[in-house]
Amino acid sequence: AGTSKFIPELWSVKLIQNLYNATVFGEIANTEYDGVISKFGDKVQIRTTPDITIRTYSKGQTLTSERPEKASIALDIDQGDYFSCIEDDVDKIQADIDLLDAWSKDASTRMKLKMDRTLLDSVATGTQSANLSAALGATGSPVAVNKTNILDFIVNLGVVLDESNTPEDGRWLILPAWACGMIKKSDLKDASLSGDGSSILRNGRVGMIDRFMIYMSNQLSRTTEGANTAFHMFAGHKMGLTQMTELESLRVESTFGNNIRGLQVYGFQITKPEVLTRLYGYQA
Repeated sequence: AGTSKFIPELWSVKLIQNLYNATVFGEIANTEYDGVISKFGDKVQIRTTPDITIRTYSKGQTLTSERPEKASIALDIDQGDYFSCIEDDVDKIQADIDLLDAWSKDASTRMKLKMDRTLLDSVATGTQSANLSAALGATGSPVAVNKTNILDFIVNLGVVLDESNTPEDGRWLILPAWACGMIKKSDLKDASLSGDGSSILRNGRVGMIDRFMIYMSNQLSRTTEGANTAFHMFAGHKMGLTQMTELESLRVESTFGNNIRGLQVYGFQITKPEVLTRLYGYQA
């Protein structure tokens, strides 16, 4: 009888790189309240600046004083995402890879993506009607966007924010990939784009046009309108968004292995709808 030889399996120490969408919530949202919340179900009260009355003064008159109302906006921490995975001891011995570290990085990125989608869907329904116009597209009648008119649309979005006294510093505009491509094909081309190669992979930043920092996102809300797919392309200034992430690693009692799991609780609230506007259009 012949002798059999043991042929070992070889485990690569490299992992296939996953492809992720860029996230934009960290760039378009106000995150100064990070760390205020501690658990799912919290409510954060955000103080607002009251409107002070300016009165005409006449020499010698008695001054009229007021007690401004210190209104607040309640931000509910009503969103929660989690992940949980186990690394068996057998896998840990066979593979010379820090699996828990790789899995936690992947899970962290995917949690950000889910939060991004939830936020963008919320903006789709939170833009006030005063900042919407037929010229920028409406439900049932989206506008056709092409390389010839896309710059006009961007300027028109800026005019809407100008009319609502939105600060010029900190404005943003989120476009799908095809719209960003049209900008590069337009008369403007790359001349005034100030993005860099590394940042677009991190947060989708493309560059600045007419006081807008342009971001690319593949997670914008879209609707089928006849034979076309219409996209909700948002512009505005930073809004209120609070988020916190908790991550823990522990042994599993029912098997030989490590368990890594994470819980992210967060909430968001549109605090100033007057600084938001929208272009609703399709790729012509």
